[in-house]
Amino acid sequence: MFEKEKMVCSSIAEKGAKKSDAEVLAASREIGGYLPGECARRENIISADRTGQLSVMEKLRILTDAAKYDVACTSSGVERKGSGKGMGNTKLAGICHSFSADGRCISLLKILFTNYCIYDCKYCINRSSNDVERTAFTPDEICELTMNFYKRNYIEGLFLSSGIIKDPTYTMELIYTAIWKLRNMHRFEGYIHVKAIPGAAPEIIYRLGLLVDRMSVNLELPTGEGLRNLAPNKSRGTILKPMRQIQNGIISSKEEVALYRHAPQFVPAGQSTQMIIGATPESDYQIVSVAESLYKKFALKRVFYSAFVRVNEDKMLPALPGGPPLLREHRLYQADFLLRYYGFEAGELLSEARPNFNVFLDPKCDWALRHLKLFPMEVNAAPYEMLLRVPGIGVKSAQRIVKGRRLGSLQFDDLKKIGVVLKRALYFICCNGKMMYRTKIEEDYITRNLLDTDQKRPPQPDFIDGREVTFKQLSLFDDVTSAGMLTTPVQTGLLRQAGG
Repeated sequence: MFEKEKMVCSSIAEKGAKKSDAEVLAASREIGGYLPGECARRENIISADRTGQLSVMEKLRILTDAAKYDVACTSSGVERKGSGKGMGNTKLAGICHSFSADGRCISLLKILFTNYCIYDCKYCINRSSNDVERTAFTPDEICELTMNFYKRNYIEGLFLSSGIIKDPTYTMELIYTAIWKLRNMHRFEGYIHVKAIPGAAPEIIYRLGLLVDRMSVNLELPTGEGLRNLAPNKSRGTILKPMRQIQNGIISSKEEVALYRHAPQFVPAGQSTQMIIGATPESDYQIVSVAESLYKKFALKRVFYSAFVRVNEDKMLPALPGGPPLLREHRLYQADFLLRYYGFEAGELLSEARPNFNVFLDPKCDWALRHLKLFPMEVNAAPYEMLLRVPGIGVKSAQRIVKGRRLGSLQFDDLKKIGVVLKRALYFICCNGKMMYRTKIEEDYITRNLLDTDQKRPPQPDFIDGREVTFKQLSLFDDVTSAGMLTTPVQTGLLRQAGG
C-alpha cells in the first residue's frame, strides 16, 4: 500500500532535501503518488509568518470554536481491533459523545485544519470577507494533539474538517499528510472522520479514503437554488461528484475484501453529509425528500441536520427572532430515523399539501393520528412492519414482541417489561381484543391526552350499577351548572347563606 510513497521519498532524497514545496509536490506527482511524511516537509506549506506567532493551545482554542457548526454526533459504524503494534482501536459504537456550550452534540477531537478560506459563503463564520482571527495547524501539530489527547483518555478518535487554502486539492493534500503521519509514523489506529472537500482531485480523495474510517461531503443546503444564492462558489454537481466517488470506492473495496482478505478497506464506516436548516425557505417535505433520495442513490450512512445560526449580518440571510430553529431540527432527526429504521417514506410523512411537521407532536404520532382507521392494532397478531408504526414501539421492542408472542399471548404488563412506552402506545394497541383503558379512537381526544404530559391515563367515565353515568350531580358550591350556564341569583344567595 505504501510502496509508492517510499519510491517518492527516495526520489526526492536523491534530488536534494532543499527543494521547494512546489518542486516536492511535482516530483511526487511524476511517480503518481502524494507524498506525506518528513521528506515532503509539508508542515512548512503554511507560512510561519501567519501562524508561527500563536501557540498550539491558542490555535486549538480558535479552531475548535470554528468547528462547532460541523455536526458529527455519530459512532464509528466500524469494528477494527488494534494490531498490537500501534495505539488505539475502533469498536462498534465506541466513540465518546459530549456536548458543547451551545447544546450541540460533539464527538472526538473535533477541529478545523485551518479557518482560512477562499470562499465567501454568506452563512459561514469563516468566510473570506469576515474579519476573524485566522490560524492553521501543521500536520505535526495535528498528530501531537491527537496522540496527547488520546493518551489522556480524553478522546477516542479525530474529526478533521477545514477551510480552503489556495484550492481544494492543495488543502486535501495537507489533510492527507496529517492523517498519513498519524497512521504510519505515530501508529494511531483509532477512529478518524475527515471532511472531503468538493473540487479536490479524485486521486487524493481516494488515497485519503484508504486511511480514514469515515468521510463526509457537506451538501450544505437542500437545493441548488439555495447554494446559488448563499454559496456562489459551490454547486450541486461539484458536491455530488466526490459523494459518488466515495460510494463507488466503498463498493469496490467490499468486493476486493471479499476476494482478498487483507485488501485495504476504503472508508469502512461509510459516508455522511450535512444540511443547514432554516437558512433558505425550503419546506420540511423538500428536505426530507432530499434526504430520502441521498439514502437511496448514494447509500449514505447518515444525513445530519444543522439548525441555521445567524453568525453573519447579511441581507440574504433570514432573521431569526426566535433563535435557531432547534425544534424543527429535532423533528427532522425524528423523521430521519423513521426513514432509515421504521420503513416510512417521505410521501407518507408529509406532502405538498401538508409540507411541514406538526410542532407539537413527533412525526410518528402525527402519522398515526392521520391513520386512525388502522388502530387499535392487536399486538399479538400484527406483522412486524406494522408494529414499527405504532407510537411508543421502537425497533427493539417490536422485535421482542414478535419473539415473545411465540411463547404465549402478551399482556400490557408484558409490553411494559419489553420496553414499550405505554403512555403513548395505549391509544393505538390492544391485547387479545382489549385496550388498556376505555379509550375513544378520535383524533382530538387522543391529541389532547398525548399533549397532556401530566396525565398518566386517559380520563375514565364513572359507573353506577354497571352503567356509565352521563349526568353530573348539581352542587350548591359549583360556580357553573352541569349545562354550562352561570349560577342564578337564587343560587348565589344560597351560597352566601351557606358561607360559600
